Parts: sequence; C-alpha cells; structure tokens
Amino acid sequence: MLAATAMLAVSATLPAMSQAAGPGYTTLSTPVAATAPGKKVEVIEFFMYTCPHCYSLDPLLEEWVKKQGDRIVFKRLHFAQGPTDPLAHAYVTLEAMGQTELVHSKILRAIHGERQRIYRSDEQMKEFLVKNGVDKTRYEQLFNSFSVQTKMKSLASTISKYQVSSAPTLVVDGRYMTSPSIAGTGMSETQAGRQTMAVLDQLVAKAAAEKK
Repeated sequence: MLAATAMLAVSATLPAMSQAAGPGYTTLSTPVAATAPGKKVEVIEFFMYTCPHCYSLDPLLEEWVKKQGDRIVFKRLHFAQGPTDPLAHAYVTLEAMGQTELVHSKILRAIHGERQRIYRSDEQMKEFLVKNGVDKTRYEQLFNSFSVQTKMKSLASTISKYQVSSAPTLVVDGRYMTSPSIAGTGMSETQAGRQTMAVLDQLVAKAAAEKK
C-alpha cells in the first residue's frame, strides 16, 4: 500500500517529456499512434484503483464518456506496482473478459467509499469480483493466460511510452495530455474535475478536426 501511495504522490507538475501547449493541457513530445478506427478519437485514462483522485474523477468521466457516444474510443490503463500487482492484474483480466464496466466503479467505491482492503491479494480481489457478478471459472482461466500475462509485463513500458507519470491522467489521440492537476491548478478537486472534462471536450474537438 505504501508503494501505491508513493506512486500517487508523484508531483502534480507536468511530465518532464511533455510540453505546455495551451490552457489546461500539454502535448507529448513524441506522439503515440492512436488505434481508434476512422475519424474516431482515442481517449485513454491512466489510473490506479488505490488513487483517491481517480475515485473522485470517475463519475464525471463516466458521464462524459457516455455523452461522447461513438465520437471516441475510450480505454483505460492501470499503473502497476510491479508485475504481480493484484489490482492491475485484475483490471487486465476483466478487460480480456470484456467486463471492466460491470465492476469498475464498484471497485473504486469498495476501496475508497467502504474502506475494503481488497487490494491485498489476488484471492481477495477475486472473491470481491465473483460476489459482484464476474464469472469465477472464466476469470481464473484468463487470469494466467498468455495474453493477460503479456499485457501485464508490457504495462510499464506502455505507460512510459505515453510519458505519463501520475494518476489520473488522460491522453487524447496519443498527442494531448490533461489531468485535474494540469487543467485545474488552484481549484478544488470537484472544480478541477469539471474543468478537466471541459478541456477534454476541447481536445476531442481539436483532434477530430485534425482528422478531416
């Protein structure tokens, strides 16, 4: 837990490899090719389940994603505290099952709202997920599958490629980066979250216009 807390304490300053570009966002010095099809805009949230700021942002982000409809392709990447991080491993497994949305907000609420320590082991996490509707057999099959293990091993390098150093951070179309700490400097957490959503609106519109 101390490691996770330390990770979240990464300074709110801008990542060293990004550069200021406009009010509330930065640009990646080395863009990452987006994988969204056609003219859709890719939006990636870099998060951690133990991050209280991710918990605070989650309802605003969930509402924002729904409003975007098919304009965007939304993804998440979970910071991993090593190759066996129970929470990152659980998220990658749920992603392989196509069931992240079934329990994503429930996991955040359990940890932050209900103070459940489900992050201590893979077994505790699995028990929680099964209680909340995840198929135990399928989960166990995929948990140690080649595809899940491969993604777990590549998480750190993938996140490094996006030049992200703290959670929550959002990257739009592999080029633009924002977060409550970037968009909402000096604001309350709620205000910063809302301002982040406003900046995301601008960045999605900007990225979409650049695809024409």
